[in-house]
Amino acid sequence: HINIISSSPSTGGLFFPPSSGPLPEAWELEGSAQYLCEGSLDRLLPSVTMGLSPRKRTTSQCKSEPPLLRTSKRTIYTAGRPPWYNEHGTQSKEAFVIGLCGGSASGKTTVARKIIEALDVPWVVLLSMDSFYKVLTPDQQVLAASNDYNFDHPDAFDFDLLTHTLRKLKKGKSVKIPVYDFTTHGRQKEWKTVYGASVIIFEGIMAFTDKELLQLLDMKIFVDTDSDIRLVRRLRRDITERGRDIEGVIKQYNKFVKPAFEQYIEPTMRLADIVVPRGGCNMVAIDLIVQHVHSQLEERELSVRAALASAHQAQPLPQTLSVLDSTPQVRGMHTIIRNKETSRDEFIFYSKRLMRLLIERALSFLPSQIHVVQTPQGEDYDGRAFHGKRITGVSILRAGETMEPALRAVCKDVRIGKILIQTNQDTGEPELHYLRLPKDISEDHVILMDCTVSTGAAAMMAVRVLLDHDVQEEKILLVSLLMAEMGVHSVAYAFPQVKIITTAVDKKVNDLFHIIPGIGNFGDRYFGTDAPPDWSDEEMMDEPSC
Repeated sequence: HINIISSSPSTGGLFFPPSSGPLPEAWELEGSAQYLCEGSLDRLLPSVTMGLSPRKRTTSQCKSEPPLLRTSKRTIYTAGRPPWYNEHGTQSKEAFVIGLCGGSASGKTTVARKIIEALDVPWVVLLSMDSFYKVLTPDQQVLAASNDYNFDHPDAFDFDLLTHTLRKLKKGKSVKIPVYDFTTHGRQKEWKTVYGASVIIFEGIMAFTDKELLQLLDMKIFVDTDSDIRLVRRLRRDITERGRDIEGVIKQYNKFVKPAFEQYIEPTMRLADIVVPRGGCNMVAIDLIVQHVHSQLEERELSVRAALASAHQAQPLPQTLSVLDSTPQVRGMHTIIRNKETSRDEFIFYSKRLMRLLIERALSFLPSQIHVVQTPQGEDYDGRAFHGKRITGVSILRAGETMEPALRAVCKDVRIGKILIQTNQDTGEPELHYLRLPKDISEDHVILMDCTVSTGAAAMMAVRVLLDHDVQEEKILLVSLLMAEMGVHSVAYAFPQVKIITTAVDKKVNDLFHIIPGIGNFGDRYFGTDAPPDWSDEEMMDEPSC
């Protein structure tokens, strides 16, 4: 998904345009591209299913039409983010960072959007330097109100926060971006979360003035526009969008903007790899930029599932695995749900029983401490209590969602997050399509839920997402009704501190990645939907038809 970070009050902060990725509340820009607001992430899934035709299984890319899903209120781009890590679970490719520099109103954002449209790749982030203005003191606020504060000087920017944010984003981590309001000259209370990028486009007037920032840029572009055109654009923007008067704009331009361009910005043109005259109108330059970025991305492509199929197999099951005892009760329930003749009602009933046992077992691995209480008889009882801040459940859609009621039944007020991962039928790789995680999940113990795990590709991607959001590896518990040995080894090898809890482990996975003897497609059997025979046990995510 494309994330645009902007501090203009007319855009309101963080946007996700579907020129390359999934996401929410439509906002229209020039041309046909639509941009989606991050604030409605939590409303995405209900909107996807509302008013649509019956669900059909699809690949993650439509071949005849653009992979867009349009509803009455929003547009969702359905292409997903391919793996950004290797079979070891560690990041093996960084995002490609393009730096865009140029004078104020030179057309940097327009060039960035033209590049985004031409790139046509998933998960592009446009990061504006305007979001990183320093918080003004009361005295500086007074100067700003009278157009006497220099916003066009390097000291006006929080380079420490900017460098830290860009470095973390380049490494694939989740970051929080301040939202700057030009009408009040201050940061808004709520910051925006940005996560995941194949390409980062970073634009700003001082983009090339900091040595640490320069080292993070893989490609440097200077947008060169005539000073008269820049002045006209700035007048129009500041008067119509920021509520300034013409005298104040001209005063600020002559006193700060023009001298800053000559002293700090124009000299950095020599650092650029490419100079783009005429901004967004120069399609020849934009085409050359896009060709170079595509070649760089091709060199960074990964094949994770193939590596999982051949790595660390025939090894003893890891110590981090916990399997429910195969009691007559547990084996009897497996007999029922594995039987292809079992009715849907019985399949659901006995699956829920197993889920409850599984969740109860998982909770026993959470940290606890002695907690003394007094009984109604006035006697002390040496009990136990959960020793942690919170428990959060995260389901891998769609089958993992069936485990949420069992978790809610035993954990009062538990928070729930969701991750949608689907296999791309062309590449065979898992792709991240959607996520909604509770705030401050980094402080929680997380129960990650998926009903079946065959190769472990989807589970690994989900764990990687949690780690990118700063969840501690030792605080993640992966729970699954049924796992293949391959999936157990894949997860345990990549993430040795993740606890794995399941009710049974089957030894084999066939050429179609079905668990053998297996349970069939859990999602289809549970929800009563049909599936083509070539879908694996992991491919149980609900994907609307394109």
